[in-house]
Amino acid sequence: MTGPARVRYEKKEHVAQVTLDRPGVLNAMDLRMHEELAEIWDDVEADDEVRVVVLTGAGGRAFSVGQDLKERARRDAAGTPASSFGSRGQPGWPRLTERFGFSKPVVARVDGYALGGGFELVLACDVVVASDQSVFGLPEVRLGLVPGAGGVFRLIRQLPQKVAMGLLLTGRRLDAATAYAYGLVNEVVPADRLDGCVDGWVAELVASAPLSVRAIKEAALRSVDLPLPDAFAATYGWEERRRRSADAVEGPRAFAEKRAPIWTGQ
Repeated sequence: MTGPARVRYEKKEHVAQVTLDRPGVLNAMDLRMHEELAEIWDDVEADDEVRVVVLTGAGGRAFSVGQDLKERARRDAAGTPASSFGSRGQPGWPRLTERFGFSKPVVARVDGYALGGGFELVLACDVVVASDQSVFGLPEVRLGLVPGAGGVFRLIRQLPQKVAMGLLLTGRRLDAATAYAYGLVNEVVPADRLDGCVDGWVAELVASAPLSVRAIKEAALRSVDLPLPDAFAATYGWEERRRRSADAVEGPRAFAEKRAPIWTGQ
């Protein structure tokens, strides 16, 4: 691919920093950005040194305002078939919103607008930390579209039904305080404290046993719609790996020896 990258990707001390980097258009996501993100998610999943991902947007005005609608209009004019739910067959598939088995925890750092596909990305993350100037919403209904990257399906699961339906059917926006009150956001802080707050979450995630984190994430998300007996009876791949690991022995041993555990992910 030629031209400047759409996404910045850095790895340091078990943390992958992924930054949507089109601040001039409020980090709107075009097809090239989706292609770059797909390569990044593949790399994160394959790199056992990476224990947590921080996903954010550049520029201080937006996490992302979602789909690049100018690109969408050009593609419509060229006769490109309309898409619906999901991204199968499109550049960047599977996108994070459809990587249902993605095992690393993803922290969304939100500062400004998270709209449309940007909000859908946030809904697919595991922990969300937002500045008090952040705004969330799914405006697709006002554009003749649907929230096809999972917004329809995740919002109705993460909010009370009437609240979710009201937002989906009108495109109304939520401020950060309201999003926090409904449990869509883990923490809201002033913008000048955002990085410190994110760093605190990241430090705790990195300090946790990496196989335990992956096992818990898998079990929690796969079982959320199962009856409890079925959830207990299911087999979870990362839990099978964790319970046979050296880390499962290291944790209790470190506690007994009154020292910090040394995790190997093995």
